[in-house]
Amino acid sequence: MAKKYVYLFEEGNKDLKNLLGGKGANLAEMTNLGLPVPYGFTITTEACIEYLNSDPPQPPEGLEEQVQEALKQLERKAGRRLGDPENPLLVSVRSGARASMPGMMDTVLNLGLNDQTVQGLARLTGDERFAYDSYRRFIMMFSDVVLSGIYFPNATEDNPSPLRREVFEERLREGKARWGVREDPELPAEALKELCAEYKEIVREATGREFPSDPQEQLRLGIEAVFRSWNNPRAKTYRRLRNIPDDWGTAVNVQMMVFGNMGDDSGTGVAFTRDPATGEDQLYAEYLPNAQGEDVVAGVRTPQDIDWLAKNFPEVHQQFAEIAKQLERHYHDMQDVEFTVERGKLWMLQTRNGKRTGQAALKIAVDMLEQGLLKDHREALLQVENAGDIEQVLHPQFDEKARPQAIAKGVNASPGAGVGRAVFSADEAARRGGREK
Repeated sequence: MAKKYVYLFEEGNKDLKNLLGGKGANLAEMTNLGLPVPYGFTITTEACIEYLNSDPPQPPEGLEEQVQEALKQLERKAGRRLGDPENPLLVSVRSGARASMPGMMDTVLNLGLNDQTVQGLARLTGDERFAYDSYRRFIMMFSDVVLSGIYFPNATEDNPSPLRREVFEERLREGKARWGVREDPELPAEALKELCAEYKEIVREATGREFPSDPQEQLRLGIEAVFRSWNNPRAKTYRRLRNIPDDWGTAVNVQMMVFGNMGDDSGTGVAFTRDPATGEDQLYAEYLPNAQGEDVVAGVRTPQDIDWLAKNFPEVHQQFAEIAKQLERHYHDMQDVEFTVERGKLWMLQTRNGKRTGQAALKIAVDMLEQGLLKDHREALLQVENAGDIEQVLHPQFDEKARPQAIAKGVNASPGAGVGRAVFSADEAARRGGREK
């Protein structure tokens, strides 16, 4: 009997973290808690390691059959079928290692789109603009994540891939200028159709081949690309700095797409159930209306504070706040969550124990003990992960009363005060810090 490489979300739980990765285990846990999680399945870390250890890399025996069986069950639950031009199912393909490695590995969204299914999606939703916006996002992401790795596996910063995201984003900026708009959501359907054609031409010129149109091929290539992303340079550097073993591998989560870019009653957000900088017991969240998840992390648009959701969609905000507290009670820890609102319906996409500063770690541990979320002082002490958290509190800090006027604000990246030159890429910072990869 073949080894089990694929688990439906309802088959897993948080205790299978080593096998399903942190994201997959927590998606399973939220599913079994009855939370609104889009249907999906997880391919195990074991499958990844077996793929990477084979020469040449290839999926382990039995994986393809198990993926197809899980896909059939996903299609049945969703009431849609991958590649169906009349009622298309679209999926995301996301990484998820057992140790949190935010942003280090790869993701593909809107997988399953081609020239036929995009028209079906437009008819199904009654929104042609949304359908072609999703298509242009998919072509860009699939080209950058999947095709770059196939056709330009040795690309470097000095010799970059012609399929990297920046090439497509530059074409998007040109398109907005041509149509006289400032923001992505202002582009009409015709403009997005033009961009899709231009994006596919970029792929054709770079590779000499057409953009893959078979959704089954897209899925196979997407899964393998996420496997390979375990060994991309940024992931390897991150593991080295945090002592994460190279032989753990990443799981792959295949999940029904839900769409935050379906109009003003849709959107996407990221949140901490408590402030990760100070530890204050309040939601710390950003929300971006009419957007997909990568828009928040890519910084191409400025998100709104979570109060925007409370003001415009109070019922959704209340449901989200209640789920955030439920997850804290369940995990006995502050959570870092991702969510999407699709036409007024809330969907939970991820939860994990949130990263925090040393100051926040101490306050959260004390507060949770006093609130009865932790059973004793020993459990509270274990909330403070390592001595580095205590050391952070001892770093020099700005005097709040004497702090000079800020010229810009960003996400905290240091536990204390700092001085130096500003740089705007991780590679440049590494070079100037004498840490060449």
